[in-house]
Amino acid sequence: MRIDKYLAHALNVGRTDVKKMLKAKRVQVDGQIIKDGKFQVTEQTVRVDNRVITYQENFYYLLHKPQGVVTATKDASQRTVMDLFSAADYRADLYPVGRLDKDTTGLLLITNDGPLGHKLLSPKKHVAKTYLATVAGELTLSGLERLRTGLELKNGEQTQPAQVQVREQDPKNEASLVEITIHEGKYHQVKRMFAAISCRVVELKRLTMGSLSLPADLPPGAYRPLTDLELAQLKG
Repeated sequence: MRIDKYLAHALNVGRTDVKKMLKAKRVQVDGQIIKDGKFQVTEQTVRVDNRVITYQENFYYLLHKPQGVVTATKDASQRTVMDLFSAADYRADLYPVGRLDKDTTGLLLITNDGPLGHKLLSPKKHVAKTYLATVAGELTLSGLERLRTGLELKNGEQTQPAQVQVREQDPKNEASLVEITIHEGKYHQVKRMFAAISCRVVELKRLTMGSLSLPADLPPGAYRPLTDLELAQLKG
C-alpha cells in the first residue's frame, strides 16, 4: 500500500495533510525518512514524529441512540447520529447500519465495514432485532397471537412471525410494556405491527441486533468500540 494512503486512513486525515508530513520529513519507515507518497508499505514499522502508526482497516462502534437525532451520516437541518462522535473518532467513511426513527432510541451499530453491514441488513439473513415498546391501547390475546404468527399490515404487506413477551400490562390500556423480536426490517415495522392490532407505540427502544446487546451502562448519546468478543460473535 502507498504510504500516503496508509497514513491518510490510519490518521483519518486528508492526502494534503500527509503530503505536508512527508515534505517536512516527519515520516519514517523502519527508521528511514520517507518523502515520496508512492512509497510502498508492507509490514514495516511506520512512524510519524517518532510515534508508531498502526493501520486499522475497519472500525466498529456500538452507539446508544437518543431521541431527537436522525439516523443518517449528514443532514442539512437536523442533528445526526454521526454528530454524536468526537472529532478524534469521527471518520467520513463511517455509517449507521440500518435505521432507527428520530424518536426511537437504543442500539445502533456504526462502522465502515460495508460487507458486514450488508450482511446484517440482508433480508435473506433474517437477523433478529429486539425492541422494548411502550404501547397504548388494548392488548388482546388475539392481537398478541397475530403478532406471533405474522399479520397483514394496513398496506397489505405480510410480516413474519415475531417473538412477543408482555412485560407489564396496564389494565386501563394506558401504557403496556412489550418486548418484541422481529427478523426483518420493513419501514416503521414495529409501529405498523401494533397499529394493525389497534394499538399505538408511544416509545420504542432497540435492545439487540443479531448477537449485539445494548449495554446497561451505556447512556443515551454515548458510544464505544465493539469488544473483540462482540465483533467475533457478530461476524460469526
